[in-house]
Amino acid sequence: MSNIAIIPARGGSKRIPRKNIKDFLGKPIIAYSIEVAIKSGLFDEVMVSTDDNEIAEIAKQYGAKVPFLRSEKNADDYTGPGDVVYEVINEYQNIGIYFDIGCCIYATAPLLESKHLLEGHNLLCSSEFETVFPVVKFSSPIWRSFKIDDNAGVVMNFPEYEIKRSQDLINTYHDAGQFYWFYTSKMLELKNKNIFGVKKGAIVLEEIEIQDIDNIEDWRMAELKAKLLKIKNNI
Repeated sequence: MSNIAIIPARGGSKRIPRKNIKDFLGKPIIAYSIEVAIKSGLFDEVMVSTDDNEIAEIAKQYGAKVPFLRSEKNADDYTGPGDVVYEVINEYQNIGIYFDIGCCIYATAPLLESKHLLEGHNLLCSSEFETVFPVVKFSSPIWRSFKIDDNAGVVMNFPEYEIKRSQDLINTYHDAGQFYWFYTSKMLELKNKNIFGVKKGAIVLEEIEIQDIDNIEDWRMAELKAKLLKIKNNI
């Protein structure tokens, strides 16, 4: 089977300007996603989907391909990763290039490791899942969560679990925000390209291995985790 890595990286980041190419411990943050994809040896093509010429040039410097620029309609604040992936797969097919499996790797995932890409790929290929992505366990049980009303009053979201012991509650997880594997044929069939598919599978990561980056505090935390992981892995 032929595999493609698609790294979405538009130029119009608002909360952290030029986020996708901002320096992260010595090199543009997108370089980490490109390099780990190449290092994994899983892909016949590692490409970056961008609307920005500077991002395109940096992506190529680190070994990715940018065979075309992203369309304007898929470069706004409301475009999801599935819309980008759909456009990329169609653009390749229009020039007679077909891939069986794709992996959407986020441009700001500097903690991503090739072993996790491999684990996700193996799970996809050995199961009936249509898509596989990494998750991490919520640090506190969501069953004991609450909301605060306009008068600062506390209201339990799940009052039936208020007196339950934490160890008796089911573990819950959230998307780690690093990548997702998918079958291209299944992706093209979806009406909503951003739902990841119907049959979903997951690999579980540790909290230190992931970091959502929405603001500068998140950025600094990601840098700290990257340094800690280097110590942990004796790099």
